[in-house]
Amino acid sequence: MLLALLVSGLVVALVVIGLFVFGLRRRLIQRSGGTFDCSMRWGVAEEPDISGKGWVYGVARYSGDRIEWFRVFSYSPRPRRLLERSSIEVLARRAPEGEEELALLSDAVVLGCLHRGTRLELAMSEDALTGFLAWLEAAPPGQRVNVA
Repeated sequence: MLLALLVSGLVVALVVIGLFVFGLRRRLIQRSGGTFDCSMRWGVAEEPDISGKGWVYGVARYSGDRIEWFRVFSYSPRPRRLLERSSIEVLARRAPEGEEELALLSDAVVLGCLHRGTRLELAMSEDALTGFLAWLEAAPPGQRVNVA
């Protein structure tokens, strides 16, 4: 009985510590500012896939001329993807359809992009999208920017 109680207490403590680390990691990512919630789907086909599969919830952070994208449900302190401003080409903008509406945040807008030959989709709020497009268009002189 004592052993079962000890094991149960240990499991609860590990779950609490795990949740605390998730929160601390997100806080550290957001500490420098310039972050926004952004789901990503990497390596998509040309035709929109409305099944809702492949979306990964994350947090994006502006860092100079690139965006660092972090998975929310990860312990890694390093970004999962780096998107350079000069390599991002915006292809299309659309509202989530079908099962995508369940996989994404309620006010999300889906942005179809091309980054170094790889098709990807970013889903973010309308406010975050406005900031993202402004950041893309604010490229230093001499850099090409492709915004549809």
